[in-house]
Amino acid sequence: EIDEGYSFFEFKNLDWDSVYNVYRPKVTSTTKTLDLYNVMSDMLFTLQDGHVNLETGFNRSRNWEWFLGYPPNFDENLIERNYWKSQEWYTGPLIHTVIDSTIGYVRYRSFGSRFSESQLDLVIARFQNAKGIIIDLRDNGGGFSDIPLLFASRFADKRRLAYSFVVKNGPDHNDFTEPVEVYIEPKGERQFTKPVIILTNRMCYSATNFFVAIMNNFAHVKTIGDWTGGGGGTPASGELPNGWIIRYSSTQTFTPDGFNIEGGIPPDIKVDMTESDRLKGKDTILERAIAELK
Repeated sequence: EIDEGYSFFEFKNLDWDSVYNVYRPKVTSTTKTLDLYNVMSDMLFTLQDGHVNLETGFNRSRNWEWFLGYPPNFDENLIERNYWKSQEWYTGPLIHTVIDSTIGYVRYRSFGSRFSESQLDLVIARFQNAKGIIIDLRDNGGGFSDIPLLFASRFADKRRLAYSFVVKNGPDHNDFTEPVEVYIEPKGERQFTKPVIILTNRMCYSATNFFVAIMNNFAHVKTIGDWTGGGGGTPASGELPNGWIIRYSSTQTFTPDGFNIEGGIPPDIKVDMTESDRLKGKDTILERAIAELK
């Protein structure tokens, strides 16, 4: 299933046959169910892909722990105590406030939490007179695939190519469809085309990764923080003979300049949070964004 359907073998320079040769001998006629699950989960982990999961009635494998090797670069408790100060609005899942009297701040915790177009328009309207907007996506692990285009449409200056993608369509590792182009254009009551800064860390994955890729097409947008965590393939799934469900990436996504977003997107300005700032109640990354906008 993985050999014929997974989309990133060549991108990750991974020899799946060699992985098979390592893990196949670990399964015998006496292997117990839980041991089989563990062997298969470990085998899938070699793909280093958060869109790859093995789901059973008793557990679901998780394949994105590699972010643990990087600084977290986010502390929402610090943000709430020292920047929101109980002045934030909750418009659906969009948490927003004013920082330094002239800068809009929007916190979006998960693309798995939907907001309506009217809610989004309210947030954009609130900050029409702001110098700029900071969109804090740190620790946003992704969610619904349609939300990135909707969200980004309020910051679009004109119709542009957002990204393109190819779909795995054959058994060979390089069997793909021709590229499909996806466009972004202004929508809604109004757009915000003054400076926008997106805050990112290694926990920005999947739909969040797509949103950053889309927003990077606009000259008035910058990203500050760390690389996004990646995730550039749309998942497909299949049922194994024993009833377990396997999920895996089946597409590849590219920015207009040909960059494959599976491995993450670098920030325009690389900043890590410092312990000295944290002890002072300051968020190093957010402070850099404020300074950029001022």
